[in-house]
Amino acid sequence: MQSAFKLLLTLATLVYPLVVYFGFHRWSPAWVALLLAALLLLRAVGTRDLVWLAGAGGALVLAAAGAGGSWAPLKLYPVMVNAVLLAVFGTSLWKPPSVIERIARMREPYLAPEAVEYTRRVTLAWCGFFVVNGALSAATAVWGSEQLWVFYNGLLAYGLMGAFFGVEWLLRLRMRARIAALGHRP
Repeated sequence: MQSAFKLLLTLATLVYPLVVYFGFHRWSPAWVALLLAALLLLRAVGTRDLVWLAGAGGALVLAAAGAGGSWAPLKLYPVMVNAVLLAVFGTSLWKPPSVIERIARMREPYLAPEAVEYTRRVTLAWCGFFVVNGALSAATAVWGSEQLWVFYNGLLAYGLMGAFFGVEWLLRLRMRARIAALGHRP
């Protein structure tokens, strides 16, 4: 039951750009922002994750800003998400282990030194992704039409993230083969 609830919350969070798009001219921006804040707060409570709690706090700030009837603060939510992820990933580079190393160690507790360096580079690459994605999200929110904003933030950004992850997965397979050839346990 709990996993079904988490899945439902994840799906609801992913369709956020569509909710904003279809909410234009139909609902008050404050209500949409409060719905988003409630979703993120439920995720934070369900996962006990500070990132989601920060997101819920940010959504409450956006709800307050949206109380004036403007959709602009809600369109900036994806920018805030990228900023939070950049902060989490970036901080882990200065206070190791990096986020990607932590994820890798959940599956493989032993990581060769080459693998640890690789996870650090991948964490840095994700930081670059969050900077570019956040900048593009901001550009579509400020200068783009409603259709462009929802296309980028509701479809293209997810596709780019998936492609980035897929390319990294292929590179990871290559790196693991190279480490295995050196005689380290992959």
